[in-house]
Amino acid sequence: MGRLPVLIFLSVFLLIFDYYCYRAILSVFKNWKPRTKRTFSTLWWTYSIALIVGVFAGIFLNLFLTLRAVILVAFFLTVVCKAVMLPFLLIDDLRRGFIKLTGTRKGPKLEKLPQAENFATKGEHISRSAFLVKTGIITAAIPLASLSWGIASGAYDYKIRRRSLVLPNLPKAFDGIKMAQITDVHSGSFYNPRAVLGGVEMLLAEKPDFVFFTGDLVNDKASEMRNYQDIFSKIKAPLGVFSTLGNHDYGDYHFGKAASAAKARNLQDVIKTHELMGWDLLMNENRRLTVDGEEIGILGIENWGMGRFPKYGRMDLAVKNTDDLPVKLLLSHDPSHWRGQVLENYPQIDAMFSGHTHGMQFGVRTEQYQWSPVQYIYKEWAGLYKEQNQQLYVNVGYGFLGYPGRVGILPEITIFELKRA
Repeated sequence: MGRLPVLIFLSVFLLIFDYYCYRAILSVFKNWKPRTKRTFSTLWWTYSIALIVGVFAGIFLNLFLTLRAVILVAFFLTVVCKAVMLPFLLIDDLRRGFIKLTGTRKGPKLEKLPQAENFATKGEHISRSAFLVKTGIITAAIPLASLSWGIASGAYDYKIRRRSLVLPNLPKAFDGIKMAQITDVHSGSFYNPRAVLGGVEMLLAEKPDFVFFTGDLVNDKASEMRNYQDIFSKIKAPLGVFSTLGNHDYGDYHFGKAASAAKARNLQDVIKTHELMGWDLLMNENRRLTVDGEEIGILGIENWGMGRFPKYGRMDLAVKNTDDLPVKLLLSHDPSHWRGQVLENYPQIDAMFSGHTHGMQFGVRTEQYQWSPVQYIYKEWAGLYKEQNQQLYVNVGYGFLGYPGRVGILPEITIFELKRA
């Protein structure tokens, strides 16, 4: 099934959902004057229909990126808030349906509940239906407030995380070397170039000796980097900037998984963008990093992910001619690759660096504790992991995708100091 039939089905479903919420709200505000009710109805349906039309335009028309972002933000917030309100409406309908079917009002006599001051004048009463619907409206305001705050303050609130990376076989010349990692730029989601530049300047102020970028430069198309290529071109380091591709960089979500000339051309444009920015893109290959005559290996593979994610990566090619190197650092976008292939088949990899999870852009993260719903999907989703002699670091991302903000899981710039055991 193509995208258009799916979107039409979802639009019809959402309009039915809107009507259900609309009727519930009117049912508890029966005292509104006819003019107030007409104004509410006009605003409600104009907004709902305009939002659906905007989503279609954002997907099928070449809208200005900022406008498309605004439409998708409004759509996301609206659906989330109404979904939070839905359980309260269903409970009320089920309660009233049960009463009609049984012809009774058994149970505690709560048809009239004490009126809270927030709902009306003290001393009045509120029906159970009104109580449930108004509670649903108030509850829906909680995610609206938090998600709106995440857009306003979290999307570009870059945080530097510092880690010591202990590597037992690290050559002496590399002891104390500083390395930076960013990942998941998703340039097609950005709407504030100045804020993006601020994060890049934060990275450069750390003066890293070399930098890793671990995939997902764009959402779908190379053209999304048009307004940001010059910004990310500023990322330079004495020993180089090394990069790899993520699952979004191949254009699968826009052009489809089947091969096509447009898709192949887009991928070549993404690869060319890395080159124009001065980043050394590793496509199932490796480089030797030399300091004072001593070497370590930098390996990079194309995307390799468990489950539905593409497996373009070729570790057999990436490790070729690296047996003599005392330390091997791997760039691999998807952290599931570590457990899915690296731990079992490539014990010579000392440390792997990934992104991909975004920390779901929602959760709690402190130095002592971290939680996000994404941990129920990915065992390794943020921070440093160790198993036997191998390590994995998962960066939660520089950009954002879908929801244009972050709540609790802020955009990350990681600074590592390489240390000998």
